[in-house]
Amino acid sequence: MQRVCDLNRNSPKLRVKMCPEVNRHAPPSSDTVQTKPFPIRGERANYVNIPHVIAMVGLPARGKTYISKKLSRYLNWIGITTRVFNLGEYRRHATSAYKSHEFFRPDNEEAMAIRIQCAFEALNDVCTWLENSSGEVAVFDATNSTTDRREMIKNIVVDKMGFKLFFVESVCDDPNIIEQNIMEVKVSGPDYNNMNKEEALEDFLLRIKHYQEQYEPLDEFRERNLSFMKIYNTGEKVLVHKHEGHIQSRIVYYLMNIHITPRTIYLTRHGESIMNLKGRIGGDPELSLRGLQFAKSLANYITSQNIPSLRVWTSWLKRTIQTVTDIPAPQERWKALNEIDAGICEEMTYEEISERFPDDFKARDEAKFTYRYPRGESYEDLVARLEPVIMELERQENVLVVSHQAVLRCLLAYFLDKTADQLPYLEVPLHTLIKLTPVAYGCKMELIRFPIDAVDTHRPQPKVNFL
Repeated sequence: MQRVCDLNRNSPKLRVKMCPEVNRHAPPSSDTVQTKPFPIRGERANYVNIPHVIAMVGLPARGKTYISKKLSRYLNWIGITTRVFNLGEYRRHATSAYKSHEFFRPDNEEAMAIRIQCAFEALNDVCTWLENSSGEVAVFDATNSTTDRREMIKNIVVDKMGFKLFFVESVCDDPNIIEQNIMEVKVSGPDYNNMNKEEALEDFLLRIKHYQEQYEPLDEFRERNLSFMKIYNTGEKVLVHKHEGHIQSRIVYYLMNIHITPRTIYLTRHGESIMNLKGRIGGDPELSLRGLQFAKSLANYITSQNIPSLRVWTSWLKRTIQTVTDIPAPQERWKALNEIDAGICEEMTYEEISERFPDDFKARDEAKFTYRYPRGESYEDLVARLEPVIMELERQENVLVVSHQAVLRCLLAYFLDKTADQLPYLEVPLHTLIKLTPVAYGCKMELIRFPIDAVDTHRPQPKVNFL
């Protein structure tokens, strides 16, 4: 078979980019991987001193729920306990059944009273959750489309409770985006279970008109005392007004990077390595014979898919670079994609770790996410290291990420909305391609298994006796 590309930087067929800095020599060993220190082993870092409420603003079908769920997933992933409170769910609970758009007419006094009462109940639940639980950020997913409603929210959240408040308005005048959102999400939602799509579409468009009659966009002069950001046409333009503090800065940066362009993200581990065969963790080994076979099969599969604008990302370690040698696409090397640093346990088997460091072995089983290897990293450190990767993934179109077991667990936890307890035990088998396709409010996952044997490196969650 003719070789379609190689890793020669002078080759016109392949461009290799090093991130975040050019690696002109051999990839670094685990000893050179820098880690981010956290204050206490076994406890999650605390980023929030004052609880925050993020209140959405905008007409229906402008992507408010999409933004709410995505933002909640991101904040939970980086360790900020977040929950979405959707006003539509309160309204559906308060009324026996949705009948028509007439419920949203501004002059429907009975319905308006129900809607106002639902808003008070939702805000009460928001404040109770933030005050009496471990909650740090609450996302209030509603239209909040008038200055009076936003002033009411401020009175409760800021003046009464002393919490931080940040409004996020989604503004969209692109009819294609609006129609796509209505058809993909709204007409198949719970309000329209008993209507066909044509009737549901007509009803929902009338519902939007009722909101437009009273809609007052956030205004930096009229509401100069509020902190907010406005997102136009899903990221085409962003306006930020008086954002305050670390949390709001991270939210602004994250929301500036997301987009809704259809794309696919492929994740896979490197091919089976020499260390995998020996049951040893870490190191910088080369591929085994079966690993090399997987690399060839992966290249053939990716080439056959004709994926437009595909980019390939790997770590700086040999086994990932060898895995993508024959893939004809622009390639980038990310130091942040290197495997978790096992510190003094690098290149050891789990049996050796258990014998030489029994206390550490036990501590890791008891709190695997926050446990940090001596002179190494924890999964929590790894999430912090991978945040720039997630930001860049959100900006990209089609990407193939070839990395390592712990790294891919962290990335999967972000896309699949897994908790910190679930993250370290997600199964990421060798010689398997994971295909992630973003859908309305989440991500669809498909596993493509290659018929090439490999060792099983998954260590299931042990039963820990805390007595």
